[in-house]
Formats: sequence, C-alpha cells, structure tokens
Amino acid sequence: MATILTKELLLDRAKQYSLLARLDRPIGILILLWPALWALWVASDGKPDLLILTVFCLGVVLMRSAGCIINDYADRDFDPHVERTKLRPIAAGKVAPKEALIVFVVLCLAAFGLVLLLNIYTILLSFVAAFLAASYPFMKRYTQLPQAYLGIAFGWAVPMAFAAQQNNIPSVGWVMYLAVVLWALVYDTMYAMVDKDDDLKIGIKSTAILFGDYDRHIMAFLQLIIIGLLVTLGLMQQLGWPYYLGLTVAAGLSLYQQRLIFQRDKKLCFQAFLNNNWFGLAVFAGIFIDFSQR
Repeated sequence: MATILTKELLLDRAKQYSLLARLDRPIGILILLWPALWALWVASDGKPDLLILTVFCLGVVLMRSAGCIINDYADRDFDPHVERTKLRPIAAGKVAPKEALIVFVVLCLAAFGLVLLLNIYTILLSFVAAFLAASYPFMKRYTQLPQAYLGIAFGWAVPMAFAAQQNNIPSVGWVMYLAVVLWALVYDTMYAMVDKDDDLKIGIKSTAILFGDYDRHIMAFLQLIIIGLLVTLGLMQQLGWPYYLGLTVAAGLSLYQQRLIFQRDKKLCFQAFLNNNWFGLAVFAGIFIDFSQR
C-alpha cells in the first residue's frame, strides 16, 4: 500500500510540475526556439555545430519551463483572480510557492550545466539570460512595457547563438536581435489583449493597456519594422529567393494576425498569438532552404 501511495504521489508531482512548466502548451517553446534556430543557421552558414544545436534546443525547453515557473511564482497573488490563470498549479494550491522555486532553481542549474559545454563568451552571456528570465515576471508591476522586456529576454538567445558559433556577435546578429525583440513585443501584446479586462481590475500593467485604442495600429507599425529588419538581414547576408519567399509568407501571416485582432475578440486575439508560431517557422524555412541550396 505504501509503495502504491508513493507511486501515486510521484506521478501527481510529475503531473503538477509538467503543468507548472507549461509542457502541455509547447507554443512558448516554439516561439522561443525559432529565433535561436534563425541565429544558429545564419551564424554557421547553414551548418550549425551539432553540440551547439543540441545545447540550444534543450536549453530553450529548460529556460522556457523555468520562466513559466518563476512567472507563476511572481503572480501567485494575482492568478487566482484571473479567469485564464486561476487553475494554474500555484494559484490552485496544488504546488507550494517554495516547492515551485526549488523546481525553478533545478531547471536553471540544468540549463547552466548545458551552457558550460560551450565557449566562455556564451557562458558569460548566459548570466544575462538568467537575470532577464528571472526578473521579467516582476516587470508588469513597475513598467507599462513588460512585453518589451519579455522581448529582450526571449531574444537573448540570438546573441548567445552567434557567440556560441562564432565567438563573436556581428552586426547582423544585433539586427536579428532587434527584430526578435519587436516580434515578441507584438505577439505578447496580442496575448495580453486576452487578459486586458482582468489586468485593469487587479492593477497589472501591459502594452495592451498602454496602447489603448491604438493597439492594432501600433502593432501593425511594429510588424512593418520587423519585416524591414528581416529584409535588411537578408541583404546583409546576401540571402536568396527562398529566404524572401519565407519572408513573404511571414508578412502574409502578419496581415492575417491583424485581421484576427481587428474586433479585439479575446479568442481571436489568442489565435493571433498562436499564429506567430507559423511566422517563426516561415522565416526559418526560408533561411534553411536558402543555405541548403548553397
């Protein structure tokens, strides 16, 4: 009986930790992974080192999971009052806050262990990544632009990828980084539009609130800048037609996202957020095919 109870307890903990890390919702992993793959392919001329590629793929999963956990820890007093988040493990009382912090630390240490396999420059940059990931969830209390801070954190995989492959961050790496920062600002604003009413009630800050009635217009302007930066990237790297075809598909997806959020319907805004996975894939497909033909 004791063995059965122990097994059930372990299975329950594993289930709760999985939900805490949002492993049942891989969209966060994907939209964090695409920019890392963009950077690795460009930095390596389409031939990324297998060890580096493995470290980044596993690191994305670990750090996205850790980011979700520290986010829920930071929002533990807010989540019970938001319809979309009230059933999260900490908010629902199924995982204790201190327990969640332990899991967060374990995941961060595992990710750091992977980074130790890379060069010193990348290891040093990883400390910045850890700070950004740990501090982001608290930004919504102090700034109207937490989505921009998320972009800074999520995009940091780009300079790290260039550092890992080249032991250097060239200008094209910073152009890509800026594009990713703005991209995250856009898609996380779409995500924030879902919670706008609840956030106003409990005092959470977001760009969805800051932009007000101009939210769609500002995002459309930012999407134009993102495409412009990605075109600049292609010119700097002398990329060919496959890349620009992928970029054309990405631009079309941006227009589709604008259509989805036009009425600011919560379900459609969430769909627009999810659609950014295909945006990231379209850009990567263009990069991948372009280098594969060389």
